[in-house]
Amino acid sequence: MAVLSARARWLVPVVAAAAVAATGGALALAASAAPALPPKSAAQLLTDLQRANLTPFSGTIVQTASLGLPALPKNGKATDLTDLVSGSNTLRLWYGGPDKVRVALLGTLGESDVIRNGRDVWTWDSNQNSYTHQSIDPGKKDSETRVGTPQQAAEDALALVGRSTTVTTDGTAQVAHRKAYELVLSPKDSRSLVGQVRIAVDAELSVPLRVRVFARNAAKPSFEVGFTQVSFSAPGGEHFTFTPPRGSHQAKSGGLPIGRLPVDPGQLDPNSVGQRGEAVSTASKVIGEGWTKVAVVPVGEDLDASTLGAVLSGLPRVSGPWGTGRLFSGPLFSAVLTDDGRLAVGAVAPELIYQALGHK
Repeated sequence: MAVLSARARWLVPVVAAAAVAATGGALALAASAAPALPPKSAAQLLTDLQRANLTPFSGTIVQTASLGLPALPKNGKATDLTDLVSGSNTLRLWYGGPDKVRVALLGTLGESDVIRNGRDVWTWDSNQNSYTHQSIDPGKKDSETRVGTPQQAAEDALALVGRSTTVTTDGTAQVAHRKAYELVLSPKDSRSLVGQVRIAVDAELSVPLRVRVFARNAAKPSFEVGFTQVSFSAPGGEHFTFTPPRGSHQAKSGGLPIGRLPVDPGQLDPNSVGQRGEAVSTASKVIGEGWTKVAVVPVGEDLDASTLGAVLSGLPRVSGPWGTGRLFSGPLFSAVLTDDGRLAVGAVAPELIYQALGHK
């Protein structure tokens, strides 16, 4: 499977917020002495990434997000795979191929898992002692099995490489006891809140080992996802087999708990209704280009019950010719949830969000 996807993804400028482990599982992504490696240019590293293949592997991933978000509601769960937008979190991942993936979100009081084995997709919540089961078409690259890995964060960032990006190298790094080159992506447009994205590229296999996203003029990353341990050998088949434990119960299946934001255009209801009762346009659109693009998507009334909706509902109210809504503005991105059922988000200041909402 190719490491990089040529397809830009929705909400690309805020991949940090979408990436989406367990509170209390905080493992520091400690820096090690820079290893000696033969020099490589940025062009060489980009070529290596494009040509690399993601082989089977297993490992531990730590994701740390300091996005300035308000405290996220836990919904009474010890571990929740929708919590991958805040704090420091730990994942265990087994990858045997596109249709053999297992992700375990580790918590101090429990564990949540997503297991895909061919057509079967299971989820397990040890705290609730519950599971779900779905069947999907063979060979389908289902977006719901996407998780917050260095691979996926790198795909999203590299989709923006072009005339709007300066690409350089910056020495080497040691990540998960493996030698790596540091590839640096810097937006040319000063209106972007992103200062740079640093990708640690494995010196042997040319796969991403760590991705760090820095806000403009920031010394510390606002978002970081990287391996703390990794083995590039095929995990055993037992990792992809799931049998509901005795005494567990099947929960109502309402879609997998990771890989999708509540505003994923793929799950929008064409008959959704805005918060004030008006019909909402089903057309999703992206305003702008490169690192300053803003995604405007209809979200409908269902957002009220989601994690993102709960967070935004407590934020300051804003208004303009585009209407009224609530604003979140952090170091890395801004978002406005309008009262007529739209969400506009981008790695830009609020002024560009307002302009995008007013775009016809």
